[in-house]
Amino acid sequence: MEEYIVRQFNSVFSKANRTSYVPAVIIGGKGARVTDSKGREYIDISSSGAVMSIGYNNERVVKAVIEQAKKLLHYSYIYGHTYQALELGKKILSLFNRENLKVSLGFSGSDAVEASLMFVRAYTKRKIIISFSGSLHGVLYGGAEVSGHRVEREVCEKVGCGDRVVFLPYPDPYRCPFRDSKECGKDILELLKVKLEEMSKDELPAAVIAEPIEGDAGIIVPPDNFFYEAYRLLRSYGVPLIMDEIQTGLGRTGEMFAFQHSSIEPELVTLGKPLGGGLPISAVVGDAEILDSLPVMGYTFTVAGNPVLCAASIATIDEILENNLWIRAKTLGEKVLLRLRKFSKNHPLIGDVRGKGLMIGIDLVKDKDTKERAVEETKKVVWRAYEKGVIVYFLMGNVLRIQPPLNIEEEELDTAITVLEEAIEDVEKGKVPDSVLAKVKGW
Repeated sequence: MEEYIVRQFNSVFSKANRTSYVPAVIIGGKGARVTDSKGREYIDISSSGAVMSIGYNNERVVKAVIEQAKKLLHYSYIYGHTYQALELGKKILSLFNRENLKVSLGFSGSDAVEASLMFVRAYTKRKIIISFSGSLHGVLYGGAEVSGHRVEREVCEKVGCGDRVVFLPYPDPYRCPFRDSKECGKDILELLKVKLEEMSKDELPAAVIAEPIEGDAGIIVPPDNFFYEAYRLLRSYGVPLIMDEIQTGLGRTGEMFAFQHSSIEPELVTLGKPLGGGLPISAVVGDAEILDSLPVMGYTFTVAGNPVLCAASIATIDEILENNLWIRAKTLGEKVLLRLRKFSKNHPLIGDVRGKGLMIGIDLVKDKDTKERAVEETKKVVWRAYEKGVIVYFLMGNVLRIQPPLNIEEEELDTAITVLEEAIEDVEKGKVPDSVLAKVKGW
């Protein structure tokens, strides 16, 4: 039956919608564990793509959803008023140590980015956006246009995204685009400065959009001071910064928001993925004057602010706040990074271990000098981990994605990392056959 369902997925759904890493059909979940249709249990350290930050079927969220569903499934906040939408909006704003902010609600990170682009272009009356190579800001038209990720660049080639975006290299300390650069961040800051100076003679950009840590590019952590200096530069030119916190936000990196590592206050922040505890909801938070720059009903959805989704999101934020999960992410993440970096010294397959909090990437390479991506070896590691009871995804074909729930039990996390280490060793020793490559897709 499981094999039949896997085959049916490929014939029913558009290939543009999905990929797969392992052939498991998941029917249940609790905490950091999921159960497949054969009754086998796995520790999931990718959290369904960084969505399940407070674990599968979190009791607080489930209770909130059931209670709200019994009272009112939906009433549109765009035409009226509900307690749930207002409570959520105020709770989201309370996470920011600033005044004069507003929030716009949606359903996915993609529409949050779309909203931020429309708001900032309306506010500045400018159209050009500066973005970065490798970035992934969603799959809607505007988000695809400003995404530097290879997949969205291919999408844009097919659908024609226009020419309103300027891309700069992202400061990647491991694979710096400047071969001779020892300080990648400084070189890119200089590029940004030159570009802003050139554009100031004609029309400055409407905004710069960036991920504080590039997620789907392979968990790329920029130099510590990069965004602090970039933000100062942008302020001097009057250019707003959109910080895409869809993957990094709500405690994932050891701060409530990853931009806080840089001590900056971006004009716009996008939220998604973990915001609903597993249900689809997103938000844009920004300066009130920017979020009020479009006309009444200029950007909204009839079912936005859904009371059930709002109840789930309120419960999610409460779970994070009451349990200090961003602090827990910092503590556990430091232990995992230390352990994996020590392990990597004696393993030629590991080129780099990087991350902040519980957002960690293991970059697997064929050769530590050339840094050639070990795509086939990575698929084998994922398969062997799956055989041993751990689900882990990869990015860019070769970067293992470690993003477990922030409330994962430390013993579970230790077990999962041990399994990953064993899987890497098995692949290095040639114990995983080539036949598994056809079973692991990824992207």
